[in-house]
Amino acid sequence: MAVFDRASLPSGMRVFERGWLSSNNILFTDGEASLLVDSGYCTHSAQTLRLVERALDGRVLDRLVNTHLHSDHCGGNAALQARYSRLETLIPPGQAALVDLWDPVALIYVPTGQLCPRFTYSAVIAPGTEIAFGSRIWQAHAASGHDPHSLLFFEPISHTLISADALWENGFGIVFPELEGQDAFNDVAATLDLIEKLQPKIVIPGHGSVFSYSAEVLDRARARLDHFARRPDKHARHAAKVLIKFKLLERQQQPVEELIEWAAGTDYLVQIRDKFFKTERIADWIEAMLDELLTSGALARKGNLILNA
Repeated sequence: MAVFDRASLPSGMRVFERGWLSSNNILFTDGEASLLVDSGYCTHSAQTLRLVERALDGRVLDRLVNTHLHSDHCGGNAALQARYSRLETLIPPGQAALVDLWDPVALIYVPTGQLCPRFTYSAVIAPGTEIAFGSRIWQAHAASGHDPHSLLFFEPISHTLISADALWENGFGIVFPELEGQDAFNDVAATLDLIEKLQPKIVIPGHGSVFSYSAEVLDRARARLDHFARRPDKHARHAAKVLIKFKLLERQQQPVEELIEWAAGTDYLVQIRDKFFKTERIADWIEAMLDELLTSGALARKGNLILNA
């Protein structure tokens, strides 16, 4: 985990670069209300609290904003709400009813085999509206594709973009609706077009380091999108391996038989296999992906244990 702080970023903003299990967190401290964007994964909640408390230096956290409700972006919500009793939590509107009911299946926490403690929210942020992050006004834009309800945030004076998983330096996040049978690659393209129109200078992604925007960044993302659109099976296999890797990031190590059993019983992985690879036995399919992850160095093996690498 590294802390990134650059003079070219808007004043009062601090970015905590967290890795791939927990999303990056962006803290604003120069306004009347302190505000945090995204809260990471629940198993990192203690670290999230330490980072925020140290940076606030005695202040309380007033507001929490989620770009979207995947577990790696909102898994720390409950811990922050427990720590700061008056915390105002704002979420995109698309899944607000599911949070009200707390439906971890529809929110895809159960189907993906991921964890997310129950949290509440105070209000929603609609696309097309503006919100104060620190002393500046940021625009909320719809960023469907990776998640149909996701938002990105843009500050037009500094041309800073909080892109969440809509744009990384070398691509974008898994296009989950495609795995569920929806046509969402076009939504990714529309979001990339929006980002091109906004012309940011600095991009704060959901994962990875803050980077300078360029046409080449967008070209890489579009090339990746074109590849997946032509070969949706490649996207599906990539997604399945990401879900397996995510579990190892959470667990750090797991007996191989236990990992295969977990994967074979995880609804989202079964759904991917049934839709794209139905001629393969699920255990054989999972073992083949583990072999690919081991060969690439994304995972390691020690005896009967699969290790995060």
